Amino acid sequence: ARVGPRRVAAWRRGRTRVTEAERRAALEAIAAEVRACTRCRLHDGRTRAVPGEGHPSTEVVFVGEGPGLNEDRQGRPFVGRAGDLLVRLLASIGWRREDVFITNIVKCRPPENRDPEPDEIAACDPYLRRQLEALDPALVVTLGRHSMARFMPGTTISRSHGTLRPADPATGASSALVFAMYHPAAALRTPAIEEASYADIGRVPAALADARALRSGAPATGPTSARPAAPAPRPEAAPQPAAVLPAAAVPAAPPPPTDPDPAPPASDQLTLFR
Repeated sequence: ARVGPRRVAAWRRGRTRVTEAERRAALEAIAAEVRACTRCRLHDGRTRAVPGEGHPSTEVVFVGEGPGLNEDRQGRPFVGRAGDLLVRLLASIGWRREDVFITNIVKCRPPENRDPEPDEIAACDPYLRRQLEALDPALVVTLGRHSMARFMPGTTISRSHGTLRPADPATGASSALVFAMYHPAAALRTPAIEEASYADIGRVPAALADARALRSGAPATGPTSARPAAPAPRPEAAPQPAAVLPAAAVPAAPPPPTDPDPAPPASDQLTLFR
């Protein structure tokens, strides 16, 4: 059966039950704060803040880097060319963008689409953390190197795309797995990265199945488990060091030969949003 991103009650045993209406209300309250936010310099040049959007009962959250030109105009994430590719990537596994939640590590557009600065990421971090706490996802999919660095510090995207790690509970995703992908804008620039992105998204349903199994204590469903060797620590236990884990059923793809670790002056999603 196809693995979909919507919340499955059977995988939620032992967890506090939160209704869809309560999740939606929490997300709307956070979005209202984001739209009025003046915590960092990015608010000076924005047209609209971009809190994020998606289904409140999803178990999959995609986290990009920051709004581009079209996002700034519309107040919605991933509505430019990179967003069109993200929709196609999701369609390739039978998912729709309405069935997941999509947001960014910074909620306002950096000037000229430059990389977000560390203090800007830090200013937005409480919003992202609260969004993840409200959604309580089983799987967080990072899009791009800046997003990946928030959840998988100390590695590069060319080494870690297509792999899983347990999420640090401090991120707000208290019992989730994190799956790294290239940013769709990087895929638009480089055919090899686009090919790798389609391979990576193809592993996401199996990664979600393993994340659900990890939560429930059931065996992983894929031939190759993406679960950690030891059980995930309970909230009162100290977190174990996060090891990079291959995605279920398929080994991690090798880095694209033509662009092993793209790091152009602009960030992955930048001028391609124009």
